Amino acid sequence: MKAREILHHFNSQATWVDRHPTVDRILLGDPDRDVRTVLVTWMSTMKAIRYAVENGFDLLMTHEPTFWIHDNEVEKLDAKEESAAKLATAALKRRLVEESGLVVERNHDCWDRYPDIGIPWALAQHLGMKGLPFATGNRGFQLAYEIGPTRADELAERIAARTVALGDPYVQRFGDGRKIVRRLGIGTGCACRPDVFLEMGCDAAVVCDDGCRYWSDVSWAVDSGMPLFRVGHGTSEEPGMVSLTKYINDSLPGLKAQHFKLDLAVDYVDGRST
Repeated sequence: MKAREILHHFNSQATWVDRHPTVDRILLGDPDRDVRTVLVTWMSTMKAIRYAVENGFDLLMTHEPTFWIHDNEVEKLDAKEESAAKLATAALKRRLVEESGLVVERNHDCWDRYPDIGIPWALAQHLGMKGLPFATGNRGFQLAYEIGPTRADELAERIAARTVALGDPYVQRFGDGRKIVRRLGIGTGCACRPDVFLEMGCDAAVVCDDGCRYWSDVSWAVDSGMPLFRVGHGTSEEPGMVSLTKYINDSLPGLKAQHFKLDLAVDYVDGRST
């Protein structure tokens, strides 16, 4: 299967994606390269690219940008719109890809809202949500689930027990830990608006750091009495990379996909021990 055919497979299904401005495209490499092995990763870090090259993968499928720019990243690099420091790092990354023949393809807009197994659904399933969401909001990015009555502080512990497997052993809990939660919102990436969750009928919500700003979103939620459970952006979307890997293996004959676990070298330091 050629790289361009893999891209077409996903784009042809994603009727919810506007084709013209979509970031889902082949970023680097030969679109006509025959692909047999795919490395799936949340972000195409230098470490992920080196792993793909050293282990002979034909294609690296990434959810987030390769060059730290959400849209038109290659064009903006070529136009030198970024800082000299970023351009220098990008040049090293680009050279590694081009010299190896690796193809880098982005699957963001499609997998963000792929029904039932895409990014928010995968997180919900990882956190133990059962059945279908009772409501969706924000163009389908935000989901809401019925759960058994649970104190917010107990729910935070349950969520952390699940995220530890994703490399994130801590969850930030905001709001009253004694509040009983019956309806929980699930948000990922930049789709984590607490006000939307409240309008959807949620008592509390799981959000991520990049999509829920402390000074505006979190502070409003606390003022309104709505508990929030905040995790890292990568943590919220890592289950979606597992489901994407499985989808490729199950649905695209002739391809063998492997998941490259997110590793941004995060250390959790407890200041109470000093």
